[in-house]
Parts: sequence; structure tokens; C-alpha cells
Amino acid sequence: MDHYEVLGVERDASQDQIKKAYRKLARELHPDVNSAEDAEERFKAVTHAFDVLGDPEQRRNYDMGGASGFGGMPGFGNMGDVFDAFFGGGQSRGPQSRAQRGNDALLRVDIELVDVIFGGDRQIEVDTAVLCDTCNGTCCSPGTSPQRCDVCGGSGSVQRQVRSLLGNIVTATPCGSCRGYGTTIAAPCPTCAGHGRVRARTTLDVNIPAGIETGQRVQIRGVGEVGEAGGPAGDVYVEFHVTPSEVWARQGDDLLATVQIDMVDAIRGTSVTLDALDGEVTVDIKAGAQSGDVVVVKNRGIGHLRGNGRGDAKFGIQVLTPSKLSAKESKVIDEFANLRPASAPHLTEHRQGLFAKLRDRFFTA
Repeated sequence: MDHYEVLGVERDASQDQIKKAYRKLARELHPDVNSAEDAEERFKAVTHAFDVLGDPEQRRNYDMGGASGFGGMPGFGNMGDVFDAFFGGGQSRGPQSRAQRGNDALLRVDIELVDVIFGGDRQIEVDTAVLCDTCNGTCCSPGTSPQRCDVCGGSGSVQRQVRSLLGNIVTATPCGSCRGYGTTIAAPCPTCAGHGRVRARTTLDVNIPAGIETGQRVQIRGVGEVGEAGGPAGDVYVEFHVTPSEVWARQGDDLLATVQIDMVDAIRGTSVTLDALDGEVTVDIKAGAQSGDVVVVKNRGIGHLRGNGRGDAKFGIQVLTPSKLSAKESKVIDEFANLRPASAPHLTEHRQGLFAKLRDRFFTA
């Protein structure tokens, strides 16, 4: 008999219409409530029809002319039923829990370079699923509770007998009335619509590890979405993105910067105090400094992600040569030149640009 006729629905019926029709007929025909001689057979036919039409894939195959039985031949259960019968499928495994673990979430957080020197804490507002305050995850209206399914008797599954090449086999399939939970909710919670959770905006405490780099993630357990029916919350993965600085660059756990000094300071040497990301830092420049020299200040870089201590701060020197001189300055330079041994311009080995030179020296300093 046609499955649609068994359930009393049209062939273009929606899945909800099929489910409602099955529940209505299942309650009417269940052997525990209907003593008519043909009630049990009709109940089996209704259940089998729903097993096929209630599954979108099986329904699609059925509508295309495929049979719902073994090997395409009517009168035989499907292969899953046959194997289930030999590997425990013929017995109920008990109702499944409504409570399901919540989904994990991925958050991308922008931080500044200064945030990764020592690490720190930050509060992030997120939209997520939280436990429903009205039903506390029971999914039921206040004062009510889930009721034992009157179709499967609370077992979460229904048994049916099918014919196969091996004879009659009893198989257990999830109850279509309670969806395998063993209970039904007659009065769903009005706040969460029977889900046991609601969407809300919450504040999440995020720890920023010292030394974290762009693209690295930190897992925070149990603070993700609360699951259906108040199930355990999933995890949150925080992916960090370190915003580039206009002054400072990063190489591993070292901080890199360029210091411009006057030609006179390069000749005589000097000591300068600069504003670093974590306070002032003193840079001592020796006399005779050249553009491309690197001065290293120990332990003023970024904290190590694993282990103690910090990297270094490395300062590349750029000597500024004045392009305009006053008459007095020009006279002094002439006098200075006369005091030095003559050294005519000459060819020497090729030298790379300042920034390329600094780059290589940074990495080897």
C-alpha cells in the first residue's frame, strides 16, 4: 500500500504534516490503547510508512520509484534492519537524552603589540546561547515536566516485525512521536520555545598570553554555547590578531626600531632616553656610530610565550647628514676637514640599502 495513503497525507505534504499525521495515527493505533484486531498491523504499517517518509533521503528514493525494502524487493526490511537484528538492533537501547553539548565558537580578537609584552586580561562581549532562566534547561513551562511518551512507553524506540530471507525479524527504531527521547513536552517553555536555552549577550573574560602571535589560538573550555535542553557548554577558541605598530616591528620575541641621530652625535657618541612600549629605555650609542649599526638592550622585548624571560629591544642607527649649513657651520666643517688626513672618494664593495642592511643586522645582532 502507498505510504502516503497509509498516513493519509498528500504526496506534496511537508515533513511537519507527515510528522503530525504519524503522531495522530500512532496514538490512535498503538496496541496499548487500541484493542481492535487490525490495530497492531495498522500501527506497524503507519510506523513503517513514517520511517520511509520521515527521512528526506528515503522519501526521495521512494518518490523516484525505489522500494523501501531489501534489495528493491517488497516484503523485506532494509539492510540496516537486517544487520541491526544481528548486532543488537532488535532490542531497545533506551531513550536518548535531550541534553546535547553546545557548539564550539571561534572569536577573532584584535590586540596591540604592547598587549603581548607581558600579556593581560580583556573582557569581550559576545552573542551566544545561554541557559534559559525560566525553565532552567528543562524545556517545559513552569510547573510542568516532560511526560512519558504514550507511543513507545518511554523506551524511546518502537519495535516492528519485518519479513526477510532469514524469516521474521524484530527491529527497534527510534519512536517517531518522541523522536527517541522517551518523553514528550506538552507545554513548552514560553521563553525558550522548548529548547532550554536562549540567545543573549554576555561578557567573556579572555586571557592574552605574553608572546602570542597573529593567527595563534587559545582554547577556553566550557564557555561556549549552552547545548539544547541545558546541555553542557561548548568551548571557545580565541584567535588573536596583533595590530602592526608604526614604530616597532617584531622578530620572534625581539622588538625592532630605528633611531635617527645627528651626525655630531654619531661622531662623539651619545646616550638617548626613548619612549618604549613598556616605559622609557636608555640607548647608549658609541662614538663613531655608522648608519646600520644596531644597539641591543637586553630583556626589553616581548615575554616568551613558553617559559620565563623576555626578548631584546634592538635599535638600528640611522645617521642624519645635514643638507643645508649656515655660513658659520660651513666654516667649522672646512676647518674640521683640514684637520683630517686627505681621503679621496673611491670605489668599494657594493653596500645594500639602509633598511635591508638594518634587517640583516637585526637578525644577527
